[in-house]
Amino acid sequence: MKKFLEKIFLNEHIILALIFLNSVLIFIQDFDNIPTFIPYLDNIFTALFTIEMLVKVYHYGFEKYWKNGWNKLDFILITAALFSLLIDLIDRGHNIPLGYILVLRTLRLFKSFRIFRFMPDINKIVKGLRNAVKASYVITFTFIVLLIIISVLSCSIFKTVAPEYFDTPLESLYSIFRLFTAEGWYEIANLIASRSSTGMAIFAKLYFSVLMFIAGILGVSLINSIFVDAMVSSNSDRLEKKIDYLSEQLDILMKRDRDNETSSDTETREE
Repeated sequence: MKKFLEKIFLNEHIILALIFLNSVLIFIQDFDNIPTFIPYLDNIFTALFTIEMLVKVYHYGFEKYWKNGWNKLDFILITAALFSLLIDLIDRGHNIPLGYILVLRTLRLFKSFRIFRFMPDINKIVKGLRNAVKASYVITFTFIVLLIIISVLSCSIFKTVAPEYFDTPLESLYSIFRLFTAEGWYEIANLIASRSSTGMAIFAKLYFSVLMFIAGILGVSLINSIFVDAMVSSNSDRLEKKIDYLSEQLDILMKRDRDNETSSDTETREE
């Protein structure tokens, strides 16, 4: 029985298939008029994933199992799914009005996130993402501060003209964020221009055009370039190390050839 369980639950292809089937099942559950057995199938998948976790803990030992970051993620996701299942069982068995707590049932959706561990070179991608976050957090933080300042300023200037966009600093923040993403940025300027005097209309169009160019185009492009450059820098570092190693080996070979030629010349003279 032990070997059978290990053969099933230590096989990544089988686990990958189970994750895919469970994702499809979760997708189906929100449709109307689904068969009554569908939710029970989801519980069966949760049980299978729990068995998989226990088999791995038994096979590798808890200490070795817990050292793997992906196993930690699996443990958290499966525990969350079990917690949502427990809430579901309590509600079914006792008809207890748990209110908004039942929203925690959606935690079982996160079981499908386990699919990421099977992505090719996922560890390299995660490492690159970590480097990208470290490299870009200062400029991102600066960009957020700039966004807040511009939002407060825009709220003060255009609050009375366009309250639907700048009535409060929070509403203004959302509107400016939309502008930075180039989503209908000109519509705000045109609306303000249609409700204002000629001078104010010109000012509004210039104001939002400058914001769009500086923050929406240059700012976002700068963050993207830093982020992407940091993502690929780890690969570049590895290539540079390999090139340096090959150069060192080439220098050693060339030096050896020169030494051999020198020794040959010396022997020829002696003869």
